[in-house]
Amino acid sequence: MYIPAFNRVGDPSKVNEFIQAHGFATLVTFGKEGPSASHLPFLYDEADGGRLRCHMAKANEQWRHFESSPGVLCIFMGPHSYVSPSWYVAKVAVPTWNYAAVHVHGTARMEDDAFLRKTIEDTTAKYESRMPSPWRMPIPEEYIVSMMKAIVGFSIQVTKVEAKFKLGQNRSKEDQLGMLAGLEGSGSLEAQALANFIRAQGPQGSP
Repeated sequence: MYIPAFNRVGDPSKVNEFIQAHGFATLVTFGKEGPSASHLPFLYDEADGGRLRCHMAKANEQWRHFESSPGVLCIFMGPHSYVSPSWYVAKVAVPTWNYAAVHVHGTARMEDDAFLRKTIEDTTAKYESRMPSPWRMPIPEEYIVSMMKAIVGFSIQVTKVEAKFKLGQNRSKEDQLGMLAGLEGSGSLEAQALANFIRAQGPQGSP
């Protein structure tokens, strides 16, 4: 991923927080017929250099790539939005798109049923914890076993992480404040989410 110096995020805690918060990622693999991509919910274990856990439908042939080509890429995307030059104080400017993204490279491998079961339970617990009344999987064991036959579990040992927060850090403070006001007043929920994300990064959105 192309990352100018002022957009690069080197703080591991910020990167880890981002992956945990934006766990629905794009998995890219390479098979005999070329690249394939799936959109999946990942869990991130930060210990021992980092490991991703996930599951996918057994009918999805992508997992078969792991044996011949275990090197994979996971793309975690955060909020993003079009940025109008009319929001800047500077008179000479062009449109752009600001966003936050983390690319995780790693080595994938298939896992056993115990891993799969634990990953399903942990994924459910993570996202149900945000609900007013969390669902507790009150379904028969035989039904769970049957459903597990239709999915596969896998892990990805992390080998490299690239993080880019393109938030207008190269603009003046006045331009950045104008951009934030424009995002917040645009009426777009995605633009407002980006503005909130930028403010959470600290002064002038600096990572």
